[in-house]
Amino acid sequence: MKRAALLVVLLSTAPAAAADNQIRAFVGGTFGGGTTFVDLEHAAGRWNPAIGASFVTLGNVFGVDAEVADAAGFFQSGDTGLVLSSRVTTFTGNLVVAAPRSRTEYGLRPYVLGGAGLMRVGKTDYFAVFPETRLLAAIDFGAGVTGFFTNRSGVSWEIRRFEGFSGGEDAPGTTIGRPARLSYWRASMAFVYRY
Repeated sequence: MKRAALLVVLLSTAPAAAADNQIRAFVGGTFGGGTTFVDLEHAAGRWNPAIGASFVTLGNVFGVDAEVADAAGFFQSGDTGLVLSSRVTTFTGNLVVAAPRSRTEYGLRPYVLGGAGLMRVGKTDYFAVFPETRLLAAIDFGAGVTGFFTNRSGVSWEIRRFEGFSGGEDAPGTTIGRPARLSYWRASMAFVYRY
């Protein structure tokens, strides 16, 4: 017990300069989605572009990640015109566990992460029968790898799973049989700037 307490104190008093602070701007896409929302164009499971940014602070092994991402056209397949506009936006905070920096300084650094946040779902259909604007609680988890070309710049590849859910019952007609849920995978590639 005393050793664990000493370890926590040593980690918390490490110099701020030892932290690896990064800004990551990414592009990618969502796929493999499923939802209880009325999905007129059956688009939730298809590939859809996504963009976003995250702010990451990593120590030798542990770190944190704060991310915002947006997937415009999430409920639109582009071939029927039943949905006029749609998007899914996520705001998440995560705990990151990475391979030790001391062992991966000149190579690829793999990591896993997991956390929680909010998911905003919005869509407008042609007939205005199933409009939706909803804020859901969300969890996410994933894995990735980062590599640097220089001391300041590099790239990162990542895959994450998002699960959004409501805490109560929904108005009739907005979901199919169950409370609001939306889940999907996202694959992305990011430009990483270290500061």
